[in-house]
Amino acid sequence: MFGTWRGRSFPTGHIIDGVLEATGWYGKRFEGINDVHPLVFGSAGQLYNVNPRLLPMNQAERLSTVIKKPMVATISKLLLHCVTTSKPKARLRMVDYRGKCTATMLYDDLPIVDHFRQLDENTVLGVMDLRGSAPFFFTLERTVL
Repeated sequence: MFGTWRGRSFPTGHIIDGVLEATGWYGKRFEGINDVHPLVFGSAGQLYNVNPRLLPMNQAERLSTVIKKPMVATISKLLLHCVTTSKPKARLRMVDYRGKCTATMLYDDLPIVDHFRQLDENTVLGVMDLRGSAPFFFTLERTVL
């Protein structure tokens, strides 16, 4: 899992499908088992880490249709630069998920767990497990920066 990964929503009809992409989400960066940047934004060559604790994650579903509007998405991209961090905000562990030992990312400050299953050498399927919300699926593809 180590390295930088490009993320994309896996379309399932979940209310937040496409929200992260609309706000400039790039993916995730895994520097070590205790050093994970769960929310990386920007584009290749100009990536920055966002502190998830400072985002309204518990309101994401409610705000999703508004955030997808072009003007709001543009404003959101600008505001994200105000909540950057250089410190890792998650860690990796192996956790039993649906009967299989799975690479799992635990957010430091939020009740969110992302589970990963390998699809091929450079692609994983992720599922975000947030209490009170339906599972949100996404893919990560390994990038070389």
